[in-house]
Amino acid sequence: MMAFILLAALAVASQSHQLADWKDPSSHATRFVTVSEGLQLEVLDWGGSGRPLVLLAGGGDTAHVFDDFAPKLTRDFHVYGITRRGFGASGYTKPSGSDAYGDDVLAVLDALKLDKVVLVGHSIGGQELSSIATRHPARLAALVYLDAAYPYAFDNGRGPAMKEFQDQRSPQPPPPSPSDLASFPALREYYRRVLGFTYPDAELRQQRPVNPDGLIGEPRDFAGYSTLLSDVKKYADIPVAALVVFAVPHGLGPWVDHSTPALRERVEAYSAALTTVTERQARLIADSVPTARVVRLPGAHHYVFLSNEAAVLREMRAFFRRLPASVR
Repeated sequence: MMAFILLAALAVASQSHQLADWKDPSSHATRFVTVSEGLQLEVLDWGGSGRPLVLLAGGGDTAHVFDDFAPKLTRDFHVYGITRRGFGASGYTKPSGSDAYGDDVLAVLDALKLDKVVLVGHSIGGQELSSIATRHPARLAALVYLDAAYPYAFDNGRGPAMKEFQDQRSPQPPPPSPSDLASFPALREYYRRVLGFTYPDAELRQQRPVNPDGLIGEPRDFAGYSTLLSDVKKYADIPVAALVVFAVPHGLGPWVDHSTPALRERVEAYSAALTTVTERQARLIADSVPTARVVRLPGAHHYVFLSNEAAVLREMRAFFRRLPASVR
């Protein structure tokens, strides 16, 4: 009995240490902006000088996923990040209409009095970019799609359908072991080991709770998942200067090198199929959108700004240098 009490006390102490003694190391201020009745969104502000640049995370992520990436941009921009409704610390009400998420972003821009903004979106964040660009192009200076220009962001009827991407089932790495879930630093190292990069500490803490036994818990089931892709609109134009980055083919990480021959065959088949359909989308945009510069990053992970940070920053800076002086 005494041993059980001691173990329980140690678990509680471990949990308290992980929660109470941790401070977000990223250099941002945090505020909450009301975008509609009963709905507030978390907004991170990394500071910086220059034109406003706003980062939009992919589906399921929060703005903290940019904690390591955003400070690299503050030399040239004043950098913000928005956590989408239904995720992380942002509130949630059911969105009304396919442009609701874009309207949320516009409401934040209005509240912060930001104009001629550079919008940078990862993954499903490309939907918000296209929503705003097609309806309010004058509010924007430029767009950056980070593996984000799939049919939810551009579909003029002549390229692959969204279902062709959704049908591609990626083989998954082995899940984290109990030792990987002993602490957030251990979980970060798990991702570095299997993916070749890791996620910011604050993002992992947004995604997973600490259980009563002191171990990191299962990913949270955020309310926003249920409506994230429920009302997809077809955007057939990008009337703003845009850098469009594709990961072609998608790299899956070092864990594949240690997998079985049978699994490697599945990985190769998946990679080949996804490369084919992604290349069709990349060519479609290159041929159809005169405002777009399309860049392919070979072997990059879907989280291109984490797996290939230096290359993404290099492409972004080169793109911005080519913009007219009036919007730089």
